[in-house]
Amino acid sequence: LPQASKRKAKAKAAKDGGEREGVMAASSVKKSETTKGNPKGKKTEYDEGTNFVAEGIEANPYLFSLIVAAPFLSLLVAYLTSEEMVVAHGDLATRPLEMVMGCARDPLACAGSVWSAGVSVVPTRQGASVVGAFMGVALLLERCLPGRTETGPETLTGHIPHYVDNGVLHCIVYTLLFWAGSNLGWGNYYDFGILYDEFCGSIAFLNLFGIVFCMFLTIKGIYFPSTQDSGSSGSLVKDYLWGTELYPRVFGLDLKRFINCRFSMTYWQLAGLSFCYRSYTLHNNTLDWGLFFSALSQYVYLFKFFLWEMGYMRSIDIIVDRAGFEIQWGCLVWVPAVYTFHSRFLVQYPSGLDFSVALALFALSIAGVVFNYMADRERDIFRATKGEAFVWGKKPKYITASYTIVDRTTGQTSVKSSLLLASGFWGVARHFQ
Repeated sequence: LPQASKRKAKAKAAKDGGEREGVMAASSVKKSETTKGNPKGKKTEYDEGTNFVAEGIEANPYLFSLIVAAPFLSLLVAYLTSEEMVVAHGDLATRPLEMVMGCARDPLACAGSVWSAGVSVVPTRQGASVVGAFMGVALLLERCLPGRTETGPETLTGHIPHYVDNGVLHCIVYTLLFWAGSNLGWGNYYDFGILYDEFCGSIAFLNLFGIVFCMFLTIKGIYFPSTQDSGSSGSLVKDYLWGTELYPRVFGLDLKRFINCRFSMTYWQLAGLSFCYRSYTLHNNTLDWGLFFSALSQYVYLFKFFLWEMGYMRSIDIIVDRAGFEIQWGCLVWVPAVYTFHSRFLVQYPSGLDFSVALALFALSIAGVVFNYMADRERDIFRATKGEAFVWGKKPKYITASYTIVDRTTGQTSVKSSLLLASGFWGVARHFQ
């Protein structure tokens, strides 16, 4: 499949089925030339099996400008939910229309104020210590917790990634350790609300760390790759944003899983609980039911994620997207800063919901989590039984997709096939979950 259009068509087919199957066709079997993603129009040769995907976010000027501005935006949303924002502007954050009108009246003053707010969020020693300790515990658990060895899909170069399936155990143990080490547990080493207290300093530190870390990944993928699914696209911008390696490992540690799951998802999961506790102490030991149930549903949703983690390791994020700025910086900074925004906002500005209303919203959110899990589980069972299991009481409809892998050492190719589910939830919508 030497043409970029065929690569894109295969990748789209895989996304439609939610499977790994066709996405590996995003790499060309033979060497090809393309000008896609090359701003100078210069033809660049891509090696076979390097998991190159034509175009990307940098090919869209609007999305590209967003990703360039993303580091500053993450600092800005951190400030917006901080105690400093309340001291300086009162409850202005709860009146967005007033802020917009003010900016419309005096754009220059507004721009200056926004800039000052963003750059006021700087790394702190305490924030860096929280991040370091959080990652350190995650690394210790990654190395020590037992689990069954599972595999991801085979790549076009014949590489099969291996993982220790201990996500649920990691989730439970980390939660207990976070509680036990706090003032609510036995250790009393830190306040349980520490993730809120040191949030701004942590996000600013993660911003710098993430940018430098992605530089490291770019260089490693070109000069010291862990597998043959690696290499340069010929564009420095493309290499940095998209990545130069599919499965980077250092001393046996899978960097994508560690950043995406062990750090990012765990931080997101525990942040809601930490924010809820800080709200409780700030408002005269009064529990905000809206924030409480928001944090609880957030925790349940991410527990479901760890329950399904091996499915995630076979998803587009892992088997197609390389370890570059778009994924790794996103999980290091964007997820903690933006995905926790709603619960963090409620620390300074309580929801005011009573128990019954908050409980009803919680029930609705849990229903969403259940349907999410059911859709993912349906696909996993279909894959495991090779299409034999019934879906919604009927034999499933599916597409048999073929793809080609190449042995980079011998140059020999072989054709394989996989099934794309088109029944059940996956027959109702493209990505029902």
